[in-house]
Amino acid sequence: MAPLYSLADRLRYRRHQNNGRRGEDLAHRYLRKRGFIVAARNWRPPQGGGEIDLVAWQGDTLVFVEVKFRTSGEWSAPEREIDRDKMHTLRRAARDYIRRSGTEDPRVRFDVICITANVVDHLRDAFPLDTEA
Repeated sequence: MAPLYSLADRLRYRRHQNNGRRGEDLAHRYLRKRGFIVAARNWRPPQGGGEIDLVAWQGDTLVFVEVKFRTSGEWSAPEREIDRDKMHTLRRAARDYIRRSGTEDPRVRFDVICITANVVDHLRDAFPLDTEA
């Protein structure tokens, strides 16, 4: 029985990974159509500790984008998965990106793009960079 469970886990992971990639592709296209310049995808700080799905510029504002994708809206809204710990991780990664990119004091915001059954919901300025509460 154990080999069957192992196989099922591998298949489930592969499918999840493809859905995540599909969601990021849709969000990337969505942002580009709206004039954003995407600077990075799946950016990870070298020391580890999180991943930023998309980093983009909208004019002179540096936008860090978290993408949440669901094939259906049966369970809950995708943005509900962004809890205090996730925000802390994203903030830390964003600060590292800003420091490493050499960008001088940019205006920064965090957006969340929720995609449910190919419907895109763009939540601008979902949470601030500096407030940890």
